[in-house]
Amino acid sequence: MTPDTPQYAAAVVIGRWQLPHLAHFDLIQRALAVAQRVSIVIGSAHRSRNPKNPFTEGERQAMLESMLSTEQRQRVSFVMVQDYGNDKRWADAVQAAVIEIHGQTPVCLVGYQKDPSSYYLTLPQFKSWTFVDAGSTRDVDATGLRDVYFSDASVAASLDVLRPYLHEGVLDYLRAWAELPVYAACRDEHLAVKAYRLRYTAPVYLTADAVVRAADHVLLIKRANIIGRGQWALPGGFLDKDERWFDGAVRELGEETLFELPSSVMEHALKDQAIFDNPGRSPRGRLITQAFYFALKSERLPEVKGADDAKEARWVPVSELPGMVDQLFEDHALILDRFLGILSSQATIVPAHA
Repeated sequence: MTPDTPQYAAAVVIGRWQLPHLAHFDLIQRALAVAQRVSIVIGSAHRSRNPKNPFTEGERQAMLESMLSTEQRQRVSFVMVQDYGNDKRWADAVQAAVIEIHGQTPVCLVGYQKDPSSYYLTLPQFKSWTFVDAGSTRDVDATGLRDVYFSDASVAASLDVLRPYLHEGVLDYLRAWAELPVYAACRDEHLAVKAYRLRYTAPVYLTADAVVRAADHVLLIKRANIIGRGQWALPGGFLDKDERWFDGAVRELGEETLFELPSSVMEHALKDQAIFDNPGRSPRGRLITQAFYFALKSERLPEVKGADDAKEARWVPVSELPGMVDQLFEDHALILDRFLGILSSQATIVPAHA
């Protein structure tokens, strides 16, 4: 091995990269320095946009590639992994993709354990990989950078503030991306969520959601409010004072879809229920929801109509749900997966563009 030969055959770096900054650049450069080939795992892939995840996996790949030379891109591949709400399932998907790319070649995991959010670096599935500590190179936080980019300042002013923290390639990408209609929509939602969190300051809020299945269809609504506007969601909402979760789910179902059956019928149709309490499941704050799965025996789809917070209500074939994951509000894909198994357990492997 010559002094210039990388120590490892393969390296893995993991992140959400929302949005890629110079500390991310240093991390990837460290991986490229120690390994001949590098797999960059992009988490929270195949999901709808929100203030915490404004960029698609393809957009994040493009920004990461903008920081690499042509020679480096030839050594890089990307692994797109969606959220599952289950660490084992997520890590298994990452591990399987890395084996598909690199075979049984010894792998190193390059990372930096900056805070509790870096716990994934120590998951059991990765213990066979040699850990390379990249260390802390810069004091920069992606959340603060997103706050600047999606502020009510001009794009030019925002990019001037961001310049010390971003690679020039990423700055160019963000400048061009801001010309797209999606930028204005993301900025409006970002500001709406900030205002929401200032107005609603309780440590925890309780909500209820209804998963209603009939004739191999599931009832969804299209959101009308600025937060999640145009995204598909389960009927649901906040509990009223002194209201039980089941009653709240049935009430919200009727208010948003005009679908109403006697409580006794809904109780008979109730097949399962689960609580979703991941602290980061909603950018709006700590929202804990209980979802109820109702299976109606009717072969005819009941009439529904969007009302209240819903722009539209629609019966969607269960078979179409896997293709709608990136259109589903917040973690509603995980809720549907819990009852209907709509998510693939395989990551998507994408080569870098030359």
